[in-house]
Amino acid sequence: MILSALTKLALRNLLRHRRRALIAIFSVAFGTAALAVASGFIAGMFADFREATIESQYAHLQITRPGYHENGLADPARYVLPNDAAAQSLSALPHIRAWGPRLGLTGLVSHGESTLPFVGEGFDPAHDLTGDRSLTIIQGRRLGVADHDQILLGKGLATLMGVQAGDAVVVLVDTPASGLSAIDAKVAGVFESVSKAYDDSALLLHIDAARKLLKVDGAHSWLVYLDKTENTSRVAKALRARFGAPQFEVRTWDQLAEFYRRAVDLFQQQLEVVRFIVVAIILLGISNTMMMSVMERTGEIGTAMALGVRPRILLGQFLLEGGLIGLIGSLAGLALAIAIGWGVDVLHIDMPPPPGLTRGYLAHLLFTPATVLEALLVGVGTTTLASLYPAWRASRMVIVDAIRHNK
Repeated sequence: MILSALTKLALRNLLRHRRRALIAIFSVAFGTAALAVASGFIAGMFADFREATIESQYAHLQITRPGYHENGLADPARYVLPNDAAAQSLSALPHIRAWGPRLGLTGLVSHGESTLPFVGEGFDPAHDLTGDRSLTIIQGRRLGVADHDQILLGKGLATLMGVQAGDAVVVLVDTPASGLSAIDAKVAGVFESVSKAYDDSALLLHIDAARKLLKVDGAHSWLVYLDKTENTSRVAKALRARFGAPQFEVRTWDQLAEFYRRAVDLFQQQLEVVRFIVVAIILLGISNTMMMSVMERTGEIGTAMALGVRPRILLGQFLLEGGLIGLIGSLAGLALAIAIGWGVDVLHIDMPPPPGLTRGYLAHLLFTPATVLEALLVGVGTTTLASLYPAWRASRMVIVDAIRHNK
């Protein structure tokens, strides 16, 4: 009952001073809108690049021998998995969209007088790298199921070699068992993934051709694609129960995509700066507004205290007024941010690729429950905090001095 009465009284006080209350509400609204737009923009950008990174390089999950990601390049023969039959049960697990073997290899690729090192992978074209987000083919075509003597080159590697789709190349690798091994191949296509660094040295070929080069039957990793990225942790737990240590190791895409993690950390730091600026603006603005309210209502406060209103009730009243300003302003700011997000979607704004990446993207504001909750907490929490000192001043007034203030 006391809270209900204080809420009604706080609303009346806000209506009595409409101009001052509206200025405070607008300042909170614009601050929370700026924070929500910045958070939504960064969330939308990284949701797009997260999916592109998963589809083009890492998949949602990878099953390997323990230690392969740390030491596999130095001694790949030690980390070869069993043949594909051992992984057929993956197709029956919930949320798994597809899976495919990957066989890593390094060596030299030659065309004419040009010879360059590459970091390559053999993959199954029937199930792997099939989605629209996986690889952007800028020349030629994707590999087909029967393309055992053709390869795909990353854009950077193809440019350095002066190679185009249809050109003949020689792929040379060093096998632990029999020394050098080579095949003649044609460039089926030139691709562009999400990462420029990857494209500068990447070579992809059919898994059977890779096995022929390395003279092995298995693969270095089984890549697992899911129906939704949100199911990664759940499926990883199930896979670890089935393909556990000491024979296998299961890693999720976020454990492998180091560049993505660093980029997220960088943008989160920039978002923290925006958050600090918003909080500072709200604190200064609301503190000033509430202090003015206390000064103007000093006589009223003295009269209320003379009638028996306790200091803690006065303290709660002013804190509640600040909280209401924050709540109304935050809701208005969220509505403004949603309107801005709708406008951004309608305009279809093309954004340039971030540093180190190859693809641009359509600007999109992604408002998650965490974004909405953050905006509400910042708005309400900051205004309540800003009201604390003025409310404390009001509750500590001397009754006689307060009553005399307006005389």
